[in-house]
Amino acid sequence: MNITICFASLPPEPWVQAVLTAFPEASVSAWTPGAPQADHAIVWAPPQQFIDEQPGLQTLFNIGAGVDALLQLKLPSSLKVVRLDDAGMSVQMAEYVCHAVIRHFREFDGYDTDTQTGKWSYRKPRHRAEFAVGVMGLGVLGERVAKALQVFEFPVNGYSRSAKDLPGIRCFRGAQGLPEFLSATRVLVNLMPLTPETENILNQGTLSQLQPGAYLVNVARGKHLVEEDLIKLIDSGHMAGATLDVFRTEPLPADHAFWNHPKITVTPHTSARTLREESIAQIVGKIQALQRGEPINGVVDHQRGY
Repeated sequence: MNITICFASLPPEPWVQAVLTAFPEASVSAWTPGAPQADHAIVWAPPQQFIDEQPGLQTLFNIGAGVDALLQLKLPSSLKVVRLDDAGMSVQMAEYVCHAVIRHFREFDGYDTDTQTGKWSYRKPRHRAEFAVGVMGLGVLGERVAKALQVFEFPVNGYSRSAKDLPGIRCFRGAQGLPEFLSATRVLVNLMPLTPETENILNQGTLSQLQPGAYLVNVARGKHLVEEDLIKLIDSGHMAGATLDVFRTEPLPADHAFWNHPKITVTPHTSARTLREESIAQIVGKIQALQRGEPINGVVDHQRGY
């Protein structure tokens, strides 16, 4: 059993040692050009050369939640692409989104501005019933986020490609359900997978269908958002602002308008980080299940993109 690790921008050595500890009967190494054939690979944004040199690969385990970068490569149709089910990311995502939503709802940015100038201010409490939160994308992360928001008694809407039935959450689906979902939403949380169909889905047309004073939390992919459209809608007053964790170019360029916009909060793609030990335990468990001839969760449909 040969396992190779190929990361574009992360040091592979800690992962090599950790996989060896969790799976001592396997041979584990970091990939270099011309390396021997492997049975399974653990990857993050690998180059096409890696795929081309490893025709015998059975499975490709991605250490992030999204697999859009992998599906842009030329992959053999027989190669299983496997995403992480959770591995500690859903609770981090729920923390991040709830913090962003509550910070906006309670107007803490305004209080921060006032206290920095020594001003003791008061704002009239808002009504939760008027702040319906729409979670766009109801996969593992989206469902966890939606349930977490319910704890704070926000009305929660959910949107997905296929039908979902989640207790206490008003669910919408498909292209026909998107306009009604948007018009029922005051705070939009994007957790959609990035596919050709969802790229640029957060644009002038869709965002303007949100309720007046809408707020955006984007924690999925930067390519979902048409950045110029967001700025226009905020500056026009239709949207109140945004918290953005993902961007078309990362790191975000120093001269980007988002950095200094007073109504946009920027974080450096940190909403849900991969936890090495949890991820390795899941990957090793899936490899062992495959060895036993058992099905595994998380196998990606190449056509659908998730």
